[in-house]
Order: sequence, then C-alpha cells, then structure tokens
Amino acid sequence: MSSSIQEFDVKYFVKLRSSLDGEQSFLSWSGSIYAFIPGERRKKLFNMLGMSVSRCIPADEESWNFTSRELTYYLDPETGDILHQWDNPWTGETLTVVHVANNPVQGYLKGKFPAEVNKDMTTFWFDLFPNYPNPLANEPQFAAYSPQETYQAAELFKLTVPTEDLHDPDLKSVSKLFLSWDRIGPWVPWMKMGDQRGQLIYSGRGVKVNDFTELPELLQNEINTRVPVYKNAPQPPLDEDADMTSWTYFQKHFQAYLSGERFPIVETE
Repeated sequence: MSSSIQEFDVKYFVKLRSSLDGEQSFLSWSGSIYAFIPGERRKKLFNMLGMSVSRCIPADEESWNFTSRELTYYLDPETGDILHQWDNPWTGETLTVVHVANNPVQGYLKGKFPAEVNKDMTTFWFDLFPNYPNPLANEPQFAAYSPQETYQAAELFKLTVPTEDLHDPDLKSVSKLFLSWDRIGPWVPWMKMGDQRGQLIYSGRGVKVNDFTELPELLQNEINTRVPVYKNAPQPPLDEDADMTSWTYFQKHFQAYLSGERFPIVETE
C-alpha cells in the first residue's frame, strides 16, 4: 500500500501537538546551529537544546486556542555545556549569550491540516515564512545588533506520529511524536553582527515526552532553579500582542545583556 496525502480536521492536529482534554504537554528538541555566509565554508557555531510546554483549549466547535512557553539553550559545540559568553569569530568581541526564552508563544488553530499517511505512521508538515517589521530597527541603540528593517525567516516542520493513535477515540494525546525542524534566519541580536551578510541555519529534531520529568536533565535543572514558569503552559486566551520573540526579549532585557547578566533572566509565575 502506497502513501497518500490526506487532510485532517483541526482536532487531530491538537491531539498530536498538545492534548484534546486541555492538559499540558511537553516537546523537547536538540540539534545544531550553523553560520551560512556566501563564499565561506560551513561553520558550526552551537549545539542547541530546547523545550516547549503547551496546551490547547477549544475556542468554539471548529477552532482552538493554543498557548505555550518555549526555551532553547545555545550550547558549546565541543563540550555540550551551556554558553554564557561567546567569542564572536568575525568581530573578536566576547558577548553575553541570550538564550531563547519565549513566554508566551500562542496561536489560533482551525481548518484542515495536510499529512502524508504511510501505513502505520503519519507525517504532518507546515512551512512558515514570517516576514514583518523588525521591532529593533528604528532604535539607534540597536543599530550594531539588528539594523534590518524587516525580520524574515523560514521555519520548516515535520511531525510524525502513529497513525492508529490519531484514530483511537480513547487517546487524548498521541503516544509518540517525532519532530523535525529546520530554520533559516538572520543573526540573532546578541551576536552583534550588525549588517554583516549571512544567516543562521538551525537543524533540529525532537520528541514528545510524557511530562516534565522526562525532559533532558539540563533543562529540568535550569527550569527548577531559574525559570520555574516554564513548568506550565499559560491559560488561554492571552493578549494578541503578548507573543515573545528573541528580538523582543533582547529589547526588553538589553540593559541586563550589556551588564553581562546570566540568561535566561530568572522568571517565576
């Protein structure tokens, strides 16, 4: 039997990404981050390790509110340790590392979701191409960090789950999920690359875990000691303008960055 492309109602996507009963769920991912500069050889800059805690709540009979919090740490590519300072090989500066701490990340799920059904496994995909005004562009203090007028990137996701889980009425959340995530985007502001040409390429893979205690130990330790708010997903609905990105987080904590504080900044409920 060959594979086929099918469209699934939103509730199936909720079942794989989070849970149909409003309970929170966790994803964990790891991977590599590369510099991609025209005319130069590949340069691996970091390993990465991250997580997301999310929940979905019905908005009406055909749509769901999605809310989450997510962390991603930049790790030394040789030792795997969390980086707090980074030596920029192009500028020679030693810079404070600002890890990804997005609280919240939210969305509105509705409609149909395409997937490829291949016997016992089904793969959903979605390709995102965010393009919007850079929130740092018009502030002179950020000219050396992120002067571009537009934030533009590409994020490519594949989510593979057991086909039988999708159709099992007794399951509120799939038993397994395998994530593939690739991202092409601009230099992050804390790297202080200004208008130098080039991009970052993220190559990630991950899984759904049963609960907080199944996250990698590094993430558990960081959340328990510094950012316990990431143990739980927010309750929807939230302010539509509340979404946090690496750019707005950098803007918010710029003075802490200049002072060399440790990131992510301590954050409790």
